[in-house]
Amino acid sequence: MQKYRSYILPIAIILGLLLHHWCAMFSFLVPYIIFSILLLTFSAVDIRKLRMSRLDIWLMLFQITVSLGSYLVLKWLGAGNIVAEGVLIGVLCPVASSVAVISCMLGANRETVTAYTIIGNLMVAVVAPIFFSFIGTNQDMPFFESFFMILKRIGTVLGIPFFIAWALLLWWPKASGFLCRYKGLSFYLWSLALLFTLGQTIDFIFLHGEGNWSSIAWLGVASLMFCIVQFGFGRWLGGRYGDKISGGQLLGQKNTAMGIWMANYYLTPLASVFMAFYSIFQNVWNSWQMWKTGKEKK
Repeated sequence: MQKYRSYILPIAIILGLLLHHWCAMFSFLVPYIIFSILLLTFSAVDIRKLRMSRLDIWLMLFQITVSLGSYLVLKWLGAGNIVAEGVLIGVLCPVASSVAVISCMLGANRETVTAYTIIGNLMVAVVAPIFFSFIGTNQDMPFFESFFMILKRIGTVLGIPFFIAWALLLWWPKASGFLCRYKGLSFYLWSLALLFTLGQTIDFIFLHGEGNWSSIAWLGVASLMFCIVQFGFGRWLGGRYGDKISGGQLLGQKNTAMGIWMANYYLTPLASVFMAFYSIFQNVWNSWQMWKTGKEKK
């Protein structure tokens, strides 16, 4: 199966595009698949080695300053709320919970990726409510109500498998070792989750597209541009700390489902189409990276 890995993601993308209506019907399974992926991933990590690094600080600063800065610049240039809010959420959106799956296959350090997965998501839970207090449709929502609402969505998926993996490592190391041996299954689970998520994404674009094709086209262009910028700058930044793969994936690979939810709840709902397009672009890039890496290993 190893030699076919580079083809699995493109197949998942194509099937998600062609069979989007059917795939969307199974999207309710995605949180359970992600939970399984994270449990396998965290079981393969030495949790005691997780530390915040300087790379983490720079990644957080990029997300905070560029998201708000881009929003303000676009508003100053006369862009509408939809595009400006789409860019805001596209940069601020937390790193994908399953980022370690692709990153480690590309050669990233597992501890580096896992640490920022936790730190970056917690940062968004704090910063996003501050931004949404003066941007969007729920500006009157109290900070702590917004904070706990976002933290609940992040913590449910990310926190539970982390603490289960930690508990197994401390009190049932044989079970932890068993899960670690099967960590390779996380890639195939992630491909399945991608299939269902892309189907839901395409359905989402068609649902919100009627009568808004001009705004959607601009959101698509902006999404592609910022996908390139975030992966590119992340790789450059990571290279300065000896791990360009981690830098690129941690800044570029987003939890698009979380971004779509935040845009729908706090901002103009159509702005969430930015994240829908981003989901496609980031996975096309990940597919190409997988193919290139597989070719180089031959």
